[in-house]
Amino acid sequence: MEGSAMSESGHSQPGLYGLERRRRWKEPGSGGPQNLSGPGGRERDYGAPWERDRERRDGNEETGTSVMQKTPIILSKPPAERSKLPPPPTPAPTAPPAPAPLDKPIVLMKPREESKGPASGAGAPVPEGATPPPPVTPTPPKGEKEGQRPTQPVYQIQNRGMGATTPAAMDRVPVFCPLPAVVGQAKLLPPERMKHSIKLVDDQMNWCDSAIEYLLDQTDVLVVGVLGLQGTGKSMVMSLLSANTPEEDQRAYVFRAQSAEMKERGGNQTSGIDFFITQERIVFLDTQPILSPSILDHLINNDRKLPPEYNLPHTYVEMQSLQIAAFLFTVCHVVIVVQDWFTDLSLYRFLQTAEMVKPSTPSPSHEASSSSGSDEGTEYYPHLVFLQNKARREDFCPQKLRQMHLVIDQLMAHSHLRYKGTLSMLQCNVFPGLPPDFLDSEVNLFLVPFMDAEGDSESLPRAGPGSSPLFSLLPGYRGHPSFQSLVTKLRSQVMSMARPQLSHTILTEKNWFHYAARIWDGVKKSSALAEYSRLLA
Repeated sequence: MEGSAMSESGHSQPGLYGLERRRRWKEPGSGGPQNLSGPGGRERDYGAPWERDRERRDGNEETGTSVMQKTPIILSKPPAERSKLPPPPTPAPTAPPAPAPLDKPIVLMKPREESKGPASGAGAPVPEGATPPPPVTPTPPKGEKEGQRPTQPVYQIQNRGMGATTPAAMDRVPVFCPLPAVVGQAKLLPPERMKHSIKLVDDQMNWCDSAIEYLLDQTDVLVVGVLGLQGTGKSMVMSLLSANTPEEDQRAYVFRAQSAEMKERGGNQTSGIDFFITQERIVFLDTQPILSPSILDHLINNDRKLPPEYNLPHTYVEMQSLQIAAFLFTVCHVVIVVQDWFTDLSLYRFLQTAEMVKPSTPSPSHEASSSSGSDEGTEYYPHLVFLQNKARREDFCPQKLRQMHLVIDQLMAHSHLRYKGTLSMLQCNVFPGLPPDFLDSEVNLFLVPFMDAEGDSESLPRAGPGSSPLFSLLPGYRGHPSFQSLVTKLRSQVMSMARPQLSHTILTEKNWFHYAARIWDGVKKSSALAEYSRLLA
């Protein structure tokens, strides 16, 4: 159908009219279109037959070329038929483009249910009954290349038990997960409980570092030390105040008491300084006996070498005792002086000498001591408690009690140690019939009877044979409260004492340990003690 002017679709075929249109507008040499009605026009249009055949062949070749280059044909149906067709399928929803980076960080919170499935972006909630859209990879915002991190960090908070994040999300979002619960529980565990004492200073007067393993970084600590002559019961008293009861076997005490064999030999049980800390964070320091004859005998009989700065054994023994006492006066809040008879004047002379050679430690507190009203407050001094161990029944007599307080007050009148005003037997109801002002000058004195006398009921006086049978059934008269009751009252009074600051800064338990180590090193190198030893020689 090449000769038809119109195609079946109603559009004209440009191949049939292209040659004539080009011939019609072909210029003969002048400017303007060709006039077909002019002279010579018909001869040009309708020339010889061979010219028409040649033009027809040229037209066919040009038509084939134009068919290959024709524009695409768009077919459409009438509007009536268009309405009868089914609606086109709805395209799958695409994820909205990621928002532009904000000034503030974006926090994404995931519930635990999402951890079981694949990670997906935070989109709108899907209504019930609708098909959830497939997971769509988030599209980076315009101007941001793939793999480029946003300018503001995006934090993803994960709960415990959530699964791992996908690698794509991990590559784009930094995840901050909480620490495991074991770390928090370890901090709440109670500190390790000590079962027996350990060495703080050995028998060679060298410092030991093993005690720091039981110390914590907390400041609520009380340090209690003890001094006394040989065989007065220092270790027993410290064990009863710290962790043991009178009913327990003495061999199980935290501070090993003097055994029967050691008593028969006249030896000492404790050497150096022993350390023990309770669960209530109270440090107890048990020491070797001061001015001990057994230590002196050991030095003489065993030909033990003395340090070069000491020439005589008794000088070395006394200097050891002064070093221990000066150390306790510097690092302890409370120092208990134990004696088993009243009284030894050399003991008070020794206490005042130790106070004289004590290292100078500026005290931050401005509390005036009740022991002396002069220039107290420039140095630190601990509370001093006199414990009368193995007291007899007549020692609890009010008249004897008044004399003991008066003697101690006069002997310690020139001391700066806090030996009065912090402990009272009248206030703890040991003597319920005595008024509070019965003692004119009450010092820190406490009486404890024999511990073995509790079960010795045969030695207690009972009612006579002519008395009523009812009185013969009553326990014998002791003249003082029970040993257990007095130890309990002593413990409550000691543990309730004030805890003055030991140095210019507040010390934790570990800081106190390092501070005590420096003080011990300073005591051993003290020039005052060296000068005093030269005077003794």
